[in-house]
Amino acid sequence: MFGRLSQLARHFSRPLPNYAHRSAAFGSGTHTYPAMAATSAQGKSMIHTAAALIIGDEVLGGKVETVDTNSAFFAKFCFRLGIQLKRIEVIADDEDEIVEATRRMSNNYDFVVTSGGIGPTHDDITYQSIAKAFDLPLVLHEEAYERMKRLSKPHPSKPKFNWDEPSPALEAKKRMVLLPIDKNRPLDEQAVFVDEELWVPISVVNGNIHILPGIPRLFERMLDALKPQLLPRLRDPEGKGIHRIMISTPMPESSVAGYLTELAAKVEARGIKVGSYPRWGKARNTVTLVGRDVEYMRSLVPEVEKAVDGKRVVVEGEDDSE
Repeated sequence: MFGRLSQLARHFSRPLPNYAHRSAAFGSGTHTYPAMAATSAQGKSMIHTAAALIIGDEVLGGKVETVDTNSAFFAKFCFRLGIQLKRIEVIADDEDEIVEATRRMSNNYDFVVTSGGIGPTHDDITYQSIAKAFDLPLVLHEEAYERMKRLSKPHPSKPKFNWDEPSPALEAKKRMVLLPIDKNRPLDEQAVFVDEELWVPISVVNGNIHILPGIPRLFERMLDALKPQLLPRLRDPEGKGIHRIMISTPMPESSVAGYLTELAAKVEARGIKVGSYPRWGKARNTVTLVGRDVEYMRSLVPEVEKAVDGKRVVVEGEDDSE
């Protein structure tokens, strides 16, 4: 599937232009949020937790050219926005697995993204599988189809492709705009167009599952463009996110384990997590403080530096030469 990256990129977009956002609302839907879940000013459920589902046989097969980078990008995206990323799963292009995973994730997390499996070929089964998961029909999305005809670039081998003449190629293209649609929800809440230069929408199912392409440059571009719609639903609407402070230490983990255990217990009530990360083959390891209360975290730095015989760094490894 990912061997067709250039072909799908040609389908989905023009050459990368400036971004243009289109506002869109998100429905509360049938997703089971906690009973006391807070809502934003717009009445939408707040986003505290997230999960990602990476779909693709080629990822599990270890194809070098299809190494998954979307997981790392999504993790950083959530960290910057202060969303707790709780789970990332990689599964095959298997209908039963997609059905089970999306049902479970939709029920357990506030914001779920899927990556992959929405191309024109037989193994692109994400839309149909998620439709089955929530008992929804697949419906040709007219606006997406019109945008596809207007914005997608023809394949070099078929420069005069005929959109009005029935053909196997046309049917394959239409597979990419057959979206899971709930007739009880507004249509514009189920297909969110985030970029005026892309015809492919973010399909939103069950109120919190967001179906994105697996092509990294499209996944990243569309997720970034979705950010303005997410900000009002975050605990920190200004998007300040979570903070990480790193302290470099020459001491082995076994020597600092006792102190870090005590420190973790002390700061847990303040929402601070303490981490310890060995750096194989390097002279120095890294201790981290992660949380939202950055002022309190900064106040801990002198104590931690003294206890681990270390010093604060901005970039891990910046003091390796010493």
